[in-house]
Amino acid sequence: MSTCRICRGPVYQFFDFGQQPISDAFRKPEDTSEEFFFHMAIGVCQQCTMVQLMSEVPREKMFHEEYAYHSSTSARMQEHFAGTALRLLETECRDVADPLVVELGCNDGIMLRTVAERGVRHLGVDPSANVAEVAASKGVRVRVAFFEESVAKEIRAAEGPAQVIYAANTVCHIPYLDSIFRGVDALLSPSGVFVFEDPYLGDIVERASFDQIYDEHFYLFSATSVQAAARQFGFDLVDVERLPTHGGEVRYTIGRPEHRQPSARVAELIAEERDRGIDNLATLEQWGTEVKRNCGDLVTLLRKLKDEGATVYAFGATAKSATVTNYAGIGPDLVAGVFDSTPGKQHRLTPGAHLPVRPIEEFTTPYPDYLLLFAWNHAEEIIKREQAFREQGGKWILYVPDVHLL
Repeated sequence: MSTCRICRGPVYQFFDFGQQPISDAFRKPEDTSEEFFFHMAIGVCQQCTMVQLMSEVPREKMFHEEYAYHSSTSARMQEHFAGTALRLLETECRDVADPLVVELGCNDGIMLRTVAERGVRHLGVDPSANVAEVAASKGVRVRVAFFEESVAKEIRAAEGPAQVIYAANTVCHIPYLDSIFRGVDALLSPSGVFVFEDPYLGDIVERASFDQIYDEHFYLFSATSVQAAARQFGFDLVDVERLPTHGGEVRYTIGRPEHRQPSARVAELIAEERDRGIDNLATLEQWGTEVKRNCGDLVTLLRKLKDEGATVYAFGATAKSATVTNYAGIGPDLVAGVFDSTPGKQHRLTPGAHLPVRPIEEFTTPYPDYLLLFAWNHAEEIIKREQAFREQGGKWILYVPDVHLL
């Protein structure tokens, strides 16, 4: 048992992933230094229902000047964030004089680029200097820093209040939510909104998508737990929207209760969560049983293919694949390597499991017999793009919601 980072209630562990590496720490083959591992277990607060990791990895080890993930590598995500930016400008900024849009974890500027192109004042805040530099090259104003209360106050003093504070796949990364909410309180205008989208606990439970849990994902949010957290800091959850991105997410809109009233969708989703019992300890323990079965089925299939002499590679050196390979024990003996389009990951080894990462340009004839799709959340886009692989007899291996071939 541990103590909840949000409400200080009791947190009960429901699954243990064992020793895990930093999910984006891709090593050079010649690097013989000791690799960092941490004990990754996950639990649920019995008071506010927040699902969270039982231990915290120092943030400097995850987010730094060599951060490997670039959001713009996916065409689908480019469309998603461009649409998100236009929607926020239309619904939240249209009738506001000289509005300010601030994004936490702006990465390579995939969302704020559209805001900048519309001539709207904006600022991205990201601790990783390399991706911030890419954003700046696209005309995005960026401050290299971890967003917290002190930084928010500095931004308010220099820029004035923000009408929109936005984050995508960022808030769930931040254990110190208390400082985030105090920072939002300091920076947000009275009528402004704090909008963030992150992987949804309900989808993770339903699909047994256990690899959504890794070092960066400290929290797994539900509408119930987000509402409880927001109210603790003087805000309220005023809207929710289910999203198909990244295998299932929810966009949460937080506002000041004296200026914003919750939509009917908030009560509807919370009622659905209560009926499904997604944050009940018993439900989550049953989920753990399904995860163990899935991993066992995946390793059994890979061993069978090896015994048959098949060539097996993986596709997409994702952060979440670290959880799969290290928990299930999948190394180069079962998967020969991973094809990936991110230059910073190529010619390196995946964290912990040490699968060689090969440039996407090397994914060509002769194709391997099988591809294990680590980037399953982009399955539709990837499989459509790589039709030649299937046309020449190749098969995809997926493990969410269960192990199956395509």
